[in-house]
Amino acid sequence: MRLPGVLVIAALSAMAAFTVPERLLSQEPKLFRGRVDLVNVGVTVADKKRQLITNLDASDFAIFEDGKPQTIFAFARGEETGPPLHIGVLLDISASQAEDLDFTQSAVIKFLTSLGDAEDVTFITFSDRVRGTRVPRSELPYLLEGIRQLRAGGGTAMYDAIASYLDGASEQSGRKVMVLYTDGADTRSTLRIGELMKMLKSSDVTVYTIGMLDNQLLSQQLMQRAILADIAESTGGAAFFPWRAKDLDKIYAQVLGEVHAQYTLGYLSTNEATDGKWRKVEIKLTRPETKRLKVRARKGYYAAKG
Repeated sequence: MRLPGVLVIAALSAMAAFTVPERLLSQEPKLFRGRVDLVNVGVTVADKKRQLITNLDASDFAIFEDGKPQTIFAFARGEETGPPLHIGVLLDISASQAEDLDFTQSAVIKFLTSLGDAEDVTFITFSDRVRGTRVPRSELPYLLEGIRQLRAGGGTAMYDAIASYLDGASEQSGRKVMVLYTDGADTRSTLRIGELMKMLKSSDVTVYTIGMLDNQLLSQQLMQRAILADIAESTGGAAFFPWRAKDLDKIYAQVLGEVHAQYTLGYLSTNEATDGKWRKVEIKLTRPETKRLKVRARKGYYAAKG
């Protein structure tokens, strides 16, 4: 999946097409863990005005698994001390994107050039087919040049694109953030939304979705907004819905701020059962003066299955 140097430009004009492997359609949930026995949770904290809070310490947090308190063994604060950062960017280039593609390309490029702390970038486009590549930070200029050459056309295989990214990200260690941009509903995927949601809940990726849906009927917009919100919120991420393409720069800047402000908490579960069951995780703030802050994190993980 990784391509060296100047080959990246050619790769983006004819990137390898991804299909959803059969194993992804029926696989057991992957373990949401950074290493054996250590459960890692990405956490974002904001006030009522949605201003991000970046100066908390490990002692400000409490973790509960299925209602039982857990001990925090690992703590990282954003980009200062966090684990390696891997970024995934998924871009809708279906036919409906033709009018706004120039602006969406520019917004993605601006976002990627602001990610100075990312170890690598996985870039995936989707229309009728899903195509993608992964490059280290040193080869980002070649990727950006390739993005400028993209053209729009075809349908929308969004679910397949997300599944392909999750499959590749499962092999990476560290903090993983995926940003999805789309302007329409899925029309081409082999994967269904229920299957995708199970994969998302089984992953350790934080997902941010950006949906510019004003080219759809109102009834379709409402359904698609709900789907994109579920996709993001199931992973501890957030969904954004700009009214016009010109708002994309501001939205990507918000996502970048969240990426840099995210805490990582790690704990050893007191539940040693290897039953493959879903475990609910809840993050709370401990000090009275932080009670009014809003905490956002994924809701749980699947235990190992023995």
